Amino acid sequence: MATDPESAAGQRIVEHLAARLRRRQVVGSRETALETVLVLRQVVSKARFSNIDQLVDTIRSVGRKLVEAQPKGLSTAYTVGNTVRKVLHHIREEYHTATRGAAAPFPSKPTFSIAKFVSQGQPRKQTASQRTSHETRGVLRENDADDPDAFARALKPVFMEAIQDVLDELETVYDNVSKVAKDHIHSDEIILTIGNSSTVEAFLKAAASHRKYTCYRSGYCPIVSVVYSGREMAQSLSTSGITTVLVPDSSVYALMSRINKVVLGAHAILANGGMFAVTGSLLAATAARAHSTPVVVCSGQFKLTPQWNLYHEYGALDFADPSGVLGFEEGDLVDKVDVVNPYYDYVRPEMIDAYITNDGDHPPSSVYRLIKEAYDDEDYEL
Repeated sequence: MATDPESAAGQRIVEHLAARLRRRQVVGSRETALETVLVLRQVVSKARFSNIDQLVDTIRSVGRKLVEAQPKGLSTAYTVGNTVRKVLHHIREEYHTATRGAAAPFPSKPTFSIAKFVSQGQPRKQTASQRTSHETRGVLRENDADDPDAFARALKPVFMEAIQDVLDELETVYDNVSKVAKDHIHSDEIILTIGNSSTVEAFLKAAASHRKYTCYRSGYCPIVSVVYSGREMAQSLSTSGITTVLVPDSSVYALMSRINKVVLGAHAILANGGMFAVTGSLLAATAARAHSTPVVVCSGQFKLTPQWNLYHEYGALDFADPSGVLGFEEGDLVDKVDVVNPYYDYVRPEMIDAYITNDGDHPPSSVYRLIKEAYDDEDYEL
């Protein structure tokens, strides 16, 4: 079964994306998530399985291979795992609905089931045995020795629709985050942002169509480093008609008394409500806390991760070359200090006022609930 042409084609698709990830040819968290979903959709469409466990094992195997292909320190390091967990959750949800008519977690609310929609929307394509199965809410035959492909043939359309649901969510994430921008940014406010988040950029541009405000863009540093990309985003915001001032990171605390709101992007939102964000975010959040300035984070829910920060109090596990911060030509000073240059800061949950996601606004204390709703417990470790 593992050597049939369809399975071999699926493996080639996975290897191709893994190679692109290793070469850093996929840029951006959202693009990585989209590529992952597209690959999983092709893998499921070509996979042969006679029960749900076989399909889950196949998807997990693909997920592990793609996660391992991610270079350390890459801005998309958590995205692949989160996307695989999301797809697994949707597939299990539709499987339970289609085979056992499982009740929704919150029965008091109306729910939509892709499985039910498919079964009701295509009555002419159902066989007599399928109609009987739906009428009795019975279980589809798994591990059928006479027809091992019967299970996959019956449920593949449902699973493909479930994966499409994840894809649709990713394609509209910027629009759904930005639709509440005018409720968070008001006229004549001064906004501080840092990093080069596409979600934050879309959020600020959406607010500019309703409000006239000024944006202070932190991220300039005289030392050349990959994390300082403030000029590009500042130019993009200015082109959209937003009054934008580019300031060095060293001026953030001095300026904070004039700032009305800090808007940050997230690299990964952790289970305790904290987050990993581009270097400089901790500085901005600390200064904002000292001046009682609100800090909001714009992020798609695909960045929710069930992991915790277990490695370092202030930064992520991956660190860049210390010479990017303090050159060896400094002489005696280099021997007297320990230089830490993390790719990302760890911002504690108490320093964040709200997460603005594609599914509404949430306080950091609600992140654990969002993760429980988005992923299944057994998928926390792929």
